[in-house]
Amino acid sequence: MTIYVGNLSFQATEEDLREVFAEYGTVSRVSLPTDRETGRKRGFAFVEMEDDAQEDAAIAELDGAEWLSRELKVNKAKPREPKADNGAGGKTFSKSRY
Repeated sequence: MTIYVGNLSFQATEEDLREVFAEYGTVSRVSLPTDRETGRKRGFAFVEMEDDAQEDAAIAELDGAEWLSRELKVNKAKPREPKADNGAGGKTFSKSRY
């Protein structure tokens, strides 16, 4: 299971998240996505822990908690929705200049 952490401060680092979640168990992985174009953090993260019980405890304690002046949204991550079929057989096209 993966934990979604939303409404993060843009100053939060991977190490900050490891420290916070380590209070509830062993952190396996932290992912702090950034915008492809700007490199700026996107304001959310994913955290994986070794044990489901540890993840459940972290979610129960941290959802709604204030951290770095922001109220965290912490819950189980949902699987990514498949992209809608655009009629192109799964291919995506971009506009180009001729």
